[in-house]
Amino acid sequence: MTTLPATQIQLQSLVKANGTLEVFLADVPLAAPGDNDVIVRVEASPINPSDLGLLFGAADMTAAVRSGTADRPVITAPVPAFGMRVMASRIDQPMAVGNEAGGVVVAAGASPAAQALLGKTVGVLGGEMYAQYRCARVMDCLPVPEGTTPTEAASCFVNPLTALSMVEAMRREGHTALVHTAAASNLGQMLVKICKADGVPLVNIVRSPAQVALLKGIGATHVLDSSTPTFMDDLTAALTETGATIAFDAIGGGKLTSQILTAMEAAASARMTTYSRYGSDTFKQVYIYGALDLSPTPLTRSFGFSWSVSGFLLTNFLQKIGIPEVIKLRQRVATELKTTFASHYTREVSLVEMLDLDVIAAYNRRATGEKFLLTPQK
Repeated sequence: MTTLPATQIQLQSLVKANGTLEVFLADVPLAAPGDNDVIVRVEASPINPSDLGLLFGAADMTAAVRSGTADRPVITAPVPAFGMRVMASRIDQPMAVGNEAGGVVVAAGASPAAQALLGKTVGVLGGEMYAQYRCARVMDCLPVPEGTTPTEAASCFVNPLTALSMVEAMRREGHTALVHTAAASNLGQMLVKICKADGVPLVNIVRSPAQVALLKGIGATHVLDSSTPTFMDDLTAALTETGATIAFDAIGGGKLTSQILTAMEAAASARMTTYSRYGSDTFKQVYIYGALDLSPTPLTRSFGFSWSVSGFLLTNFLQKIGIPEVIKLRQRVATELKTTFASHYTREVSLVEMLDLDVIAAYNRRATGEKFLLTPQK
């Protein structure tokens, strides 16, 4: 039987009332598992954009400084006034970070379901994963096929379930094809594979020729580079061919959302047989699910009156579709974890290395194609 420590190291983020952010390593008690809980030794946890939102909030990380000791560094950064307003509800509350992880179950509660996971490699969801251990509910763990490593299991929730949920939302809302931005990401590559397997037309929007080549190399049909002068014509042509009327935008800020709606309207208008001053009656939906660009999202109203722009959050969508449907999605992830839902990482860092200013600058760029993995046992 594994002997567990009384305390563990956990990464925490604190917004202080004086307008500063502190990120530091804390020694916290390791909770005993309840009957339906397990203790997971965290071996790997991805650094996702959603994690960075909690980790750094609205702080100005270009002005961050490092203090503390070599094994207990502290990062301090100023938070502008607007950021303090946005984060008012978390002021002076240390918050643990990390949405998901992969690890090994080293202790389990008394229930048969918990005991069945003892010694198993699992993916685990539920926050507070940037730590050496995590006490988690059985229902928040995904047992993975034998031979799967914790690193392979680390990203089995957020990106895979988001990609699957995009296709599910498309179907439920009556659309037949979709658009995805920042499409060369790990999530974007998963979506390409899902849509190819399921026969769903997909229009991918990227920002460089290298990203076009990457997605074409894994079987994508429509890959558009938004930096080219022919982008709007190319986008309209792809939307005309696919009939895509729903988009998922990872960028958020800037003009791309408006451009997508405009191109959707142009594709729809070309099919109209009579003119309407109100534009086409084809409903066009753009969901913003990311914030790679924090600038405003201007809408140039050139797309009629049948449209919507709204937010898309994975947890809200999963709650809406219900547990039986979520179980189906999770089962598909487990089955295809080494193929469709394989994640690729460009660098591994320890808990201490996460608080190195140069490392922070690298993973906080949120650059497409660069994904960092935290290895808390390192």
